[in-house]
Amino acid sequence: MATEDKNSATAAAILPLVGGAANVGSIAHCMTRLRLGLRDRSLVDDEALKALPAVMGVVEDETYQIVLGPGTVARVTPEFERLVAEARETAPAPAPAPAPDEPSTADGLAAQGAAIKAEQKARNATPFKLFLRRIANIFVPLIPALIGCGIIAGLNGLLLNLGWLPAVTPALAAMASGFMALIAVFVGYNTAKEFGGTPILGGAVAAIIVFPGVAKIDAFGQTLSPGQGGVLGALGAAVLAVYVEKWCRRWVPEALDVLVTPTLTVLISGLVTIFGLMYVAGEVSSAIGTFADWLLSNGGAGAGFVLGGLFLPLVMLGLHQALIPIHTTLIEQQGYTVLLPILAMAGAGQVGAAMAVYVRLPRNESIRRTIRSALPAGLLGVGEPLIYGVSLPLGRPFVTACVGGAFGGGFVGLFHQLGDTVGSTAIGPSGWALFPLLDGNHGLGPTIAIYGAGLLAGYVAGFLATYFFGFSKDLLAEFDVSQEPPSSTVAATGGHRTPPTPAGTTPQNPNDPGSPAKAPAGV
Repeated sequence: MATEDKNSATAAAILPLVGGAANVGSIAHCMTRLRLGLRDRSLVDDEALKALPAVMGVVEDETYQIVLGPGTVARVTPEFERLVAEARETAPAPAPAPAPDEPSTADGLAAQGAAIKAEQKARNATPFKLFLRRIANIFVPLIPALIGCGIIAGLNGLLLNLGWLPAVTPALAAMASGFMALIAVFVGYNTAKEFGGTPILGGAVAAIIVFPGVAKIDAFGQTLSPGQGGVLGALGAAVLAVYVEKWCRRWVPEALDVLVTPTLTVLISGLVTIFGLMYVAGEVSSAIGTFADWLLSNGGAGAGFVLGGLFLPLVMLGLHQALIPIHTTLIEQQGYTVLLPILAMAGAGQVGAAMAVYVRLPRNESIRRTIRSALPAGLLGVGEPLIYGVSLPLGRPFVTACVGGAFGGGFVGLFHQLGDTVGSTAIGPSGWALFPLLDGNHGLGPTIAIYGAGLLAGYVAGFLATYFFGFSKDLLAEFDVSQEPPSSTVAATGGHRTPPTPAGTTPQNPNDPGSPAKAPAGV
């Protein structure tokens, strides 16, 4: 009951700060963020939102995203939806707080991070990147099931290796594998929904791919196999179904629509899927798996160095979303994705860089407080507060964080090259939160050891690169300054030292992680 009260209180605190129920057009959530479609962005009080203890940061994208963290967001969202439904037209809309004018404080960095994010958002609004964002919207809702089934699969593997509970392991295997066996159906459903078609028709066409009866069909001189083409085939089949359905809506008489449109949609899309898409998507899926294995087996250290170092810039460009179907394809084919543990090293480099910033700015208590608040989330793979609240606005520390990620990725890639594969059975978590999802070809012990050592390498490299190369003399002169008020101000407030607050702004909350932005699944 206490937890429910806390979640309800968080939702109640957020609602007026985003302009009230009347300003909320849509509500959704991913693994870490509450995503809101807002009617008037100017009604949002960013600073007050970031000051809430439960809020790790905010980000503007196609939706306004409030970072609450794994687990919390899934509990707060229903409470938020309930409050909106109860008070759609009654909640008052607070005036937005002015942006802070102290660039050397955590609030100042947060404002700079928000400006960078807004500029990057404008640059990312290209047709190609918007298409990638739509692809990501298809797969993000599947992440909770991937995580749950992945952890169960890991537990089942551990019990099998130990020879424990033999009567239970078949049941665990069924739980772990059931979703993956039908993932194509869920992908088809979400694809049709995202592209403006009838979701159930997208799922019906995608279901053809996993139907056992396709094993009786020959296409392109070979017998099809159930699941051939996987999620990529389902994606293509559902997109095709949407276009067929829309064509039917334009030309089929309204009196016949309810009978003809779904029939033609499934029939035409299904035939193309069976006699074309399944084969083509199967070849592409196989090529993805083969290439990933070849790349890491022959150039693992170099490939890991490049992938780990470039992942954060890919996030900034919005190109990381193209990796989601690749991860899912690898999990579907091999049981785990070998790319995610390498890309997760970018988060390790970010944590190391933040630690170095903390050491290099001993007099700036405002930024150091932000780092203390955000560091636990960063260790668990939620990098938003550190990236957009600390390293990116500072400039150089973002680059040196990428260097840390490169060394961590190179470390994990090197072991893959030596024959020790490290993979993740699901996508979404990163950092320490990825440990329960690890799998590999040499057992759980070596896999955990390699991944943990890779994180350590990322921490150390990110710290050293930032400590020695992350600050110019001008940057240190600007930011390594005390943010405490003069002694006379301290005396006037009864001896309590608080950071200076620009006129008209919300005072700094010690629990504020100071981040206005977002990092991807997997940082």
